[in-house]
Amino acid sequence: MPAGASDNAALFNRAHVRRQRDRAAPRASEHFLKNWVIDNLSDRLQDVKRDFETGLVIGAPSKDTGDIAKHLITTDISSSQLSTVSGNRVHCAEDFLPFKSNSFDLVYSPLCLHSVNDLPGALIQINRCLRPDGLFIGAMFGGETLFELRSCITEAELNMTGGISPRVFPFADKQQAGALLQRAGFALPVVDSELLTVTYNDMNALMSDLRLMGETNVIAARDKKFTSRHLFELASNLYSKRYAEEDGRIVASFEIIFMIGWAPHESQQQPLRPGSAENRLSEFLNTEEIKI
Repeated sequence: MPAGASDNAALFNRAHVRRQRDRAAPRASEHFLKNWVIDNLSDRLQDVKRDFETGLVIGAPSKDTGDIAKHLITTDISSSQLSTVSGNRVHCAEDFLPFKSNSFDLVYSPLCLHSVNDLPGALIQINRCLRPDGLFIGAMFGGETLFELRSCITEAELNMTGGISPRVFPFADKQQAGALLQRAGFALPVVDSELLTVTYNDMNALMSDLRLMGETNVIAARDKKFTSRHLFELASNLYSKRYAEEDGRIVASFEIIFMIGWAPHESQQQPLRPGSAENRLSEFLNTEEIKI
């Protein structure tokens, strides 16, 4: 859920999210983008230099995550996705975690939190599940994701009907993600992103790839009527005119936001109290301090 959305608004149809993930499960291991995210998260986790006793994975991963924790539990809203992983599994939604407080040393979420209706609440629950000084590390799609597709479908629909129906996820941006981590009570939050560009033969190939990932339109307010073929033909033509490379293949952008936050602990570095500095800046700069 993007920051600023109503806490009571059901932005996403969660039953549709589950069905999409069910359909995508048989070929989950084939998707390069989700596998890339897991590899990137693993690299970042290695930089932490810590062994984790108990870990929670939110969202069944598309590939083996390695030995990220000695004891691991995987959750997913889709039972079909859960069937693709081994070990301890719990069938539940990302924003309704049925675990006691202080249960895990690590919570790891590979590309699933972008489609929850209560992202602030989900992050609060993740923090609650962590033991003091426990680590949350996750990735989700960011605001620049599929901006090309969004603009072309919007313009095509405006030209055809004079109005628009929401058809592409409203993703959060880095600033919103950082604010949500702080709001959830995480210490030492770190947020960054990478923008990946992927080429496809045409817009139909892009849409097929999104279906393979289980990432097509799940917005609750979307138009339930059948989308005309003419609309997609018009959008596809716009896409090819504006975002095609020299070889004719179209470009699609995927922004991946990476998030790290720690459950608070007294051993962590704390910000200094205002006015507690022992040296003045003017001493380091060898300048005269002027009081105003």
